[in-house]
Amino acid sequence: MAMKIPAGYWPQINSIIATAKGFLEKGEPLTPMAFVASFTTDTVTPIMLDSRDNETKERSAAMIAAAAADIDADYVFTVMEAWALPKKYLNRVEEIYDKYGSLANFPHRLDVVNFMLETRHGLWSSQCTIKPMPPSKKRRTIMPPEFMFVDGAEGRFANLLPVKDGTPPGSTLQ
Repeated sequence: MAMKIPAGYWPQINSIIATAKGFLEKGEPLTPMAFVASFTTDTVTPIMLDSRDNETKERSAAMIAAAAADIDADYVFTVMEAWALPKKYLNRVEEIYDKYGSLANFPHRLDVVNFMLETRHGLWSSQCTIKPMPPSKKRRTIMPPEFMFVDGAEGRFANLLPVKDGTPPGSTLQ
C-alpha cells in the first residue's frame, strides 16, 4: 500500500501549488523556492534557491536547514522548474548526456515543475509536465500533481528537518 501525504499538510501545500500554477498561467517563470514551515508556530518561511552550481546549491541547502532548525519546522516543500526526459528516452539517458551534454540541449526534453515534500512521516515527490496555453507563447499550466512516496531519499536537499526533542514522527498533526 502506497503511503499518502497526511491530511494536515494539504491546506498549506495546495496553496503553494496553486500560487505556482498561477505564476505559470500569467506567463511568469517560477523562481525555485523552498517553503519551510512549522505547524506549532503557524510559520512559513520562503527561501529562494540558487542552483547555478554545486557551491550555491550547498548554500541553499544550508539556508533551508538553518531556517528549519530556527522555527523547529515540521516540513520543507520545494518547488522548481526543471527538465525531464519523456518515458521513451529514459533508457537512453547516458547516450543523451554523451551526445548533448545536458538535458537543456536535448530537443525532446520536457519542461516540468518538481514538487518535493519532506515531513517527519517521509518524503513525497511529484513531477508535472508544463503545458503551453495557446494562443499565448508565454502562458503555461500544469495538471494537479500526483505525489509518490519516496523511500530512502538522499542528497543535499533531503533530510533537512531538525530532530525534535524525542518527539515521535507524526505527533504534530491533529
